[in-house]
Amino acid sequence: MKYVDRPELGEHATFVPNKKLPVYNWFYYKEGFSRDIVFHLIERFQIGKGNTVLDPFAGSGTTLLACKEKGIDSIGFDASELAVFASNVKIGNYDLENLREEAKFIFTRKFFRLDTSNAPSIAKRAFSKFALEDIQFFRGNIAEIENKNFFLLGLVNAAMKVSYVWKDGGVIKFKKHPAPPLRHLYRRIIKNMIKSLEKKMPETSIDTKNISSRAFVGDARMLKLENESIDAIITSPPYLNNIDYTKVYAIEEWIAGLEDRPAIRSWIGHTKSDITADGRPMTSVGTAYFEDIKKALEEMFRVLKKGGKAAIIVGNAYVNGEIINSDEVLAKQAEKIGFTTKEIDVVNKRFALEERTKKKGILRESMIILEKN
Repeated sequence: MKYVDRPELGEHATFVPNKKLPVYNWFYYKEGFSRDIVFHLIERFQIGKGNTVLDPFAGSGTTLLACKEKGIDSIGFDASELAVFASNVKIGNYDLENLREEAKFIFTRKFFRLDTSNAPSIAKRAFSKFALEDIQFFRGNIAEIENKNFFLLGLVNAAMKVSYVWKDGGVIKFKKHPAPPLRHLYRRIIKNMIKSLEKKMPETSIDTKNISSRAFVGDARMLKLENESIDAIITSPPYLNNIDYTKVYAIEEWIAGLEDRPAIRSWIGHTKSDITADGRPMTSVGTAYFEDIKKALEEMFRVLKKGGKAAIIVGNAYVNGEIINSDEVLAKQAEKIGFTTKEIDVVNKRFALEERTKKKGILRESMIILEKN
């Protein structure tokens, strides 16, 4: 296999650059990648108007929003209702005057206290009594307007900024500290969200209202798409680790009134220890994960047109004292299905650590470039 070092793409394989971009930063999704890596792949794959791009692990919608900016149709799927909710808010078309009127309605209503005793225990740990009352009050107001999801996403954003929560890998931790009043921060966040829509998209002058962009709750292993209906795929599946993503965003889901379910068995142990992912012994922890990835790759191959290209961003893992080269395993799985591996771009390298300090080897984060012949 052809490995190519591309450290210049390293930061763009993370969500960090999106934190400074309007609309993209409406919802912080740590596991995502950046707009600019999508722009890079659009140019590299020569994707243009009339093409359709798929992201079967859509996350918070970076692929879809970047394609919309470039005037390209796109479709995304994710098993997380929260991710799909955030994606569709970001790629939505809005009447700015309606948003301003609805903001005025929400923020000029007289505040009254609501009973918070029925809030889940995790919410009571995450917020002060006053913040919880604000959340309940604004959710009631939001229920009466048209653009509910736009204002709900803003509420999620504001609430997490005044919460006692901090996330350490896959663990939610709590630490009480002074926080600004939620209602004032929420007003400012909504004002900034509306302002970001008033600005012209920085990369294009294309009228994006007629671009088809949509995210759906769905399973990457069973895509509801026709055979050979997709021109290109840009995606990043969950990495092999011990993180339960359904728990990491449990508080945000409660605020938005959503439920979640796991997308890929990235954290569930294994099914049969004698199953191998690519014809060689595989640690049992990774077995279920690679079974699921294989099914997702088969679906990508089915829906991709002949000559279509796919970019899959994935990180290697250190599990139970063993380095698992996920990029190599995925590429071999893809080739058995019928893909050609054009190259594996190594965008980041980091040490595998035990007990936070003991170095046990190098882990790659890679972008696998595939083509359907």
